[in-house]
Amino acid sequence: MSEGSLTLRPRRSVLYMPGINTRAMEKAKTLDCDGVILDLEDAVAPDDKERARQLVAEAVGAGGFGHREVAIRVNRLDTRWGRADVAAAVAAGPDAILLPKVESADELTELAHLMDEAGAAADMAIWAMIETPRGVFAVPEIAAHDRLAVLVMGTSDLAKELNARHVPGREPFLYALERSVMAARAHGRA
Repeated sequence: MSEGSLTLRPRRSVLYMPGINTRAMEKAKTLDCDGVILDLEDAVAPDDKERARQLVAEAVGAGGFGHREVAIRVNRLDTRWGRADVAAAVAAGPDAILLPKVESADELTELAHLMDEAGAAADMAIWAMIETPRGVFAVPEIAAHDRLAVLVMGTSDLAKELNARHVPGREPFLYALERSVMAARAHGRA
């Protein structure tokens, strides 16, 4: 089923797997989930980032994830790892590249350019994490980016930015969540 150019895929359960943990990445191939995010960012210590990049690229390149949608969460492009992460991710061929802490559509344009330079397939999607107040305010512009497929809410980092706590009902995050859902739906994004 599709809506415009967006192919709808179930994303009821998408699990984060630390990119440095080969056992976890292998286990992901057997779990009953809709997708996996192989993480090179928060789940990997600075000293392990280059090794994690290699392990994730090998895991994705080897395949075996079956029906599961596979995204690689790279480090921000303004870090010393970000650009190399994108090049390795593109070469590995996941379904999507997930950029953390997105605060403007320009960041997605830069990511798309790097992906194109690295030879990304036309259907390799971009996912954007919204996890800062600036990202929440810019989410309509971010959601309008033509290469974006999915907005991912990062409520743990948002909680830290807002000096808020996770509570039942998610009251501190309702504005951010609602604004992001409205922007996503307005532009046909998941």
